[in-house]
Amino acid sequence: MNRSTDVASEADPLTALRTATASRHAALDAGLPIGAPDASLHDYIAHLVLLRTWLVPLHGWLAGFADGPQFDHAQRLARIDADLAEAGYASPCTPCGDAWPAAASPAYRWGVHYVIEGSQLGGAVLYERLHERLAPHRLRYLQGDDAGPGPRWRAFMQALRAGVRSPAEIADACAGACAAFFRILELRADARAGAA
Repeated sequence: MNRSTDVASEADPLTALRTATASRHAALDAGLPIGAPDASLHDYIAHLVLLRTWLVPLHGWLAGFADGPQFDHAQRLARIDADLAEAGYASPCTPCGDAWPAAASPAYRWGVHYVIEGSQLGGAVLYERLHERLAPHRLRYLQGDDAGPGPRWRAFMQALRAGVRSPAEIADACAGACAAFFRILELRADARAGAA
């Protein structure tokens, strides 16, 4: 029995998702140069390129569904592109087609959205730590919406709990979240190998 199935018995999908992804989340946080105490603008740019490479295929894939979670990520991509341009970097070409399942259930996609939405919460913490040090760069991606990530996260949690209820749906959401974390960890490993 895999970990995502084990946590499906928990009543709350958010608790199940946190449990299912905890080790992947910790692995990602521990290995991001942007999280280091001496993070530089170069680290931020590398972070943006990693996120863009991860988000563009996800955005294209998720936009192809009319059911399940419907959260627009275009503003996040626009902020990434604006930050890259301000630092003198062109946005990298990122293929839109990735190996995401064409017939994924709404619950699976809720799990993927959970990882995307959660990444903005971490961005707010990084913004507070880095915005003065990396000024005059605006760090638009980390700053996010004017209202901050709280209202969007609360709306997301409410919609998640309404859309993912049964043990089977929770297990599927956990599988989607784990896949989203796996993909960004895989991209990070590829970027490190390419830099070596």
